[in-house]
Amino acid sequence: MTTDHTSLLNSITEEVKTCRHELHQNPATAYEEFYASDLIARKLTEWGIEFERGWAKTGIVATIYGQSTSSRKRIGFRGDIDALDITEQSGQDWSSKIAGKMHACGHDGHTSILLGTAKYLAETKNFNGTVHLFFQPAEEGGGGAIRMIEEGLFDKYPVDSVYAIHNWPYAPLGAIAIKGGPIMASSDTIEITVTGKGGHAALPHEAIDPIVIASEIILSLQTIIGRTVNPAQSTVISVTNFNAGTGAHNIIPSEAKLIGTVRTFDNKNRDLVEKRIREIVEGIAHAHGAKGTLNYKRIYDPTLNDPAQAALCAGIAKNLFGETAVITDFLPHMTAEDFGAMLQKKPGCYIIFGQGEPDDRDSPHNYGLHHPKYDFNDKLIPDVIRYFSGITEHVLR
Repeated sequence: MTTDHTSLLNSITEEVKTCRHELHQNPATAYEEFYASDLIARKLTEWGIEFERGWAKTGIVATIYGQSTSSRKRIGFRGDIDALDITEQSGQDWSSKIAGKMHACGHDGHTSILLGTAKYLAETKNFNGTVHLFFQPAEEGGGGAIRMIEEGLFDKYPVDSVYAIHNWPYAPLGAIAIKGGPIMASSDTIEITVTGKGGHAALPHEAIDPIVIASEIILSLQTIIGRTVNPAQSTVISVTNFNAGTGAHNIIPSEAKLIGTVRTFDNKNRDLVEKRIREIVEGIAHAHGAKGTLNYKRIYDPTLNDPAQAALCAGIAKNLFGETAVITDFLPHMTAEDFGAMLQKKPGCYIIFGQGEPDDRDSPHNYGLHHPKYDFNDKLIPDVIRYFSGITEHVLR
């Protein structure tokens, strides 16, 4: 990076840091990110960058052309723009002004980074091809990436590869984690209903107790891990809600409901787990003379990095930040991310940028994602702009 480009990057960093703080003060959740959408559109207009609004309601796609487009290559970068239903306790000067909502996952930072990348690439144009920047709504459970794809995102903007990052307070600032294959899990929901026969608690033999049956189902679900699924293939099955009864001490209810989640790294394994859960629910209920039903919803695909793209990105990151900064040997996480839907359609890479400050115990950048005291670390902004620009200049040449 030349001296001129360093000065440009520093200037852009300060400008988009201001945007980040403004976004942080005005958070919104899935498909209500009108403030963020308007801010993005305002800045892109100010910088003379082509864009299209209306993707998945509040999403935006910006397009930047290189000095030449003769390569006919296209790449995409994704930044999520939504917040969470959490009351902020960070104490930062730019804390949320919207009651009960905050940017507790750093999407305000991701959005600002993508804005900074847009301005940097539009100013330097040191590439041959086209870059599309996907400002995506509703990552936090709303499936914004899925909706943009269903609306024809990759038909209108047929990128050859796609990239994204996530800040990570659990790793120190300066650490970058990149690996091929699974990096985050799928996310599915299970809703189980056990219908038995209600009755008097003193006469249980005349009832069909759904609480006992549901309890047996919960315990049996855990046998899937290690008895049906290969122990080497990480899987999580967690029942998180058990609802039954009227509150009375002497009534056996007629129905019990369970709600939970399933996480896997492999879609074949996912199919197997769903099949086995259904067999257990229906089989145990039937054995007790009750009825068991399963509503299994697939929410997010696993986030699977293309090995070749991961190797390319690792090389770029090592060149920019040094060999020791890049970690390629780490365990994937059972959390989920809807960027996985984009990676199901296009090869690409999703990586982790550490943002923690272990030497400062009180730093808001150390609190975990979705914690009310969390805050995005602005020191990441120039590094990720350099990383995204590095990918652009390497791939589009």
